[in-house]
Amino acid sequence: MGASKAPAQQDPFDTGAGGILRQPKAVWATAGASVVAFMGIGLVDPILPSIASGLDATASQVSLLFTSYFLITAIAMLVTGFVSSRIGGKKTLLLGLALVVVFAGLSGTSTSVDELVGFRAGWGLGNALFVSTALAVIVGAAAGGSAAAILLYESALGLGMACGPLLGALLGDASWRYPFFGTAFLMAVGFLCITVFLKEQPKPARKTSLLDPIRALGHGGLASAAVSAFFYNYTFFTVLAFTPFVLDMTPYKSGAVFFAWGVLLAVFSVIVAPRMQERFGSLKVLGGSLVLLAADVLVLGYGNHSAAIVCTILSGAFIGVNNTVYTELALGVSDAPRPVASAGYNFVRWFAAAAAPYFAPKIEEWSDIHMPFVVAAVTAVAGALVVVVRRKALTHEAEELEPRHATEDSVTVFAN
Repeated sequence: MGASKAPAQQDPFDTGAGGILRQPKAVWATAGASVVAFMGIGLVDPILPSIASGLDATASQVSLLFTSYFLITAIAMLVTGFVSSRIGGKKTLLLGLALVVVFAGLSGTSTSVDELVGFRAGWGLGNALFVSTALAVIVGAAAGGSAAAILLYESALGLGMACGPLLGALLGDASWRYPFFGTAFLMAVGFLCITVFLKEQPKPARKTSLLDPIRALGHGGLASAAVSAFFYNYTFFTVLAFTPFVLDMTPYKSGAVFFAWGVLLAVFSVIVAPRMQERFGSLKVLGGSLVLLAADVLVLGYGNHSAAIVCTILSGAFIGVNNTVYTELALGVSDAPRPVASAGYNFVRWFAAAAAPYFAPKIEEWSDIHMPFVVAAVTAVAGALVVVVRRKALTHEAEELEPRHATEDSVTVFAN
């Protein structure tokens, strides 16, 4: 699926004399808040059935918690670079954190599913502003170079994705409202830490316009990566948002399943994927992983309960690999500056993250419980076919424009 191989990968744990653990307080404050921010994505997984019961809502109504969150996230991709390039990295982080604190807290007070869906939308805007800037801040302040910074960020992402369902299960066993209050509290702590430990970041030399990400999609390679990732994200978020209803387990058991899923996602994203790319090439790894993910979700949909648990956990491995490879494609395939290319790419693909939680339960209502996973398998294969058909555009060796300052890397985070 592309003759070219990925360039030699640096060992992610070889971070030089400084070492990954020897970081300034500002880096740890930002990384810690990033963990909590990523926890918010999977936080509601183990408590979706509890929320549906507590608010007398259907599965399709509760799944809108993901739809509103990621729909706003997608639109915010056009806004975050615009905002951070004008008010600076620290203020953007604090604005995002403040919004999360407010809307996560309000989510816990919801008296109807419509209120909760609306509050999750505000939460999504805050999370977009924070997370889209966090990597840039970590890169700019970390000791040990960019390799240490990116490893630290990826570790925060994996830890957050793994611990979100666990926190949701532990707090949600008492009440579905408690995970939202817990997140608001942790993000408030992050707000205070960043206020104290992080210095203001220099603004980039060039301000980002709202239309720059759209213009970047005129590049064939970037557009191909975005379309392929769109199909993949539909599969990804069918697993994340619809599987809890299929498993139909207690919050503790569901949280344990998605914790194991998150651990595999982290390990394969940070450790396994770079080594596979070095050996086989990025496009072969991506195409193969998408096909394996398609097979996995088919078994998830048609297997017994034990098979569904195993396949849910196993999907984390394929998702981790895909996330890493798509990140590199989005950032390196075009000649646009990295944050602009990433914003355009993510603007497209996050719409699938909004669509899947809405359509999966609807498809079940129209057909049966197996069909949502058939559709998810088809979209994963469609993503692989785009990689095959557009492999020449995706292996284009563009001379990437170097950002003037680390803050211009801010949007790369959402490539994950």
